[in-house]
Amino acid sequence: MKLTLENLDQLDFAKGDGLLPVIVQHARSGKVLMQGYANREALEHSLQTGAVTFFSRSKNRLWTKGESSGHTLKLYNMTADCDRDSILALALPQGPTCHTGSETCWFDTDANSPSLSFIDDLEQVIHSRYGADPSTSYTASLFAKGVKRIAQKVGEEGVETALAATVGDKEELKNEAADLLYHLLVLLRSQDMALDDVVQVLKQRHK
Repeated sequence: MKLTLENLDQLDFAKGDGLLPVIVQHARSGKVLMQGYANREALEHSLQTGAVTFFSRSKNRLWTKGESSGHTLKLYNMTADCDRDSILALALPQGPTCHTGSETCWFDTDANSPSLSFIDDLEQVIHSRYGADPSTSYTASLFAKGVKRIAQKVGEEGVETALAATVGDKEELKNEAADLLYHLLVLLRSQDMALDDVVQVLKQRHK
C-alpha cells in the first residue's frame, strides 16, 4: 500500500506501541541505507516535507535525517507491507547516510548492494568527471571532445558488441557490452540525462 496522508489510519500502529520500523532504500540503486522507527506524526512530516523523518527513541522527539549534518533523505515514496506494520521508504540520499560517514549503515557494501546498483555508482563517477580537466581522466577527455565524438564511440562499441555476438565470442561480448554501456552513460550525461530516464520509458512501454 502506497502511503498518503489520507490512509495512515490503515497502518497497525498498535502492534509496535505506536511505532513502526522504517527501512530506507536508495530509490535508484536499491541499496539498503538505514532503519529507523516512525510514529504517525513522523510519517505525516515525511509526506508533507519530502524529507524522511523518524521518531527518535533516545531523544523522544521527531528527528529528520540530516537535520544537523545536512545529509537528508529526499523521499521518493513510502509503502506499507502486507500486514501494514512495517514501512519501506524509497529515498535519494543527499550525502552519506550513516553517522560514520559511510554511504549506508551496512558496511559490507558488496554483500549489501544488488549487482545493478553499480550502475548508479558508475553514473556518479561519470557525473563527477563532467567539466573536469581533460588530462585527468578518459571520461573528462570524452566530455571535452563533445557529443559528436561520444556518439561516435557509442556507435563503434555497438558494432563491436554485435560482431562479438555474431562470432560467438562470449568473453569479448562481455567486454564490448561493458564498453558500450559505459559510453552510453557518458552520452546520456552529456545531454543532462541518466539511465533512469531510459528506464522510465521502458516501464511505460511495459504497461
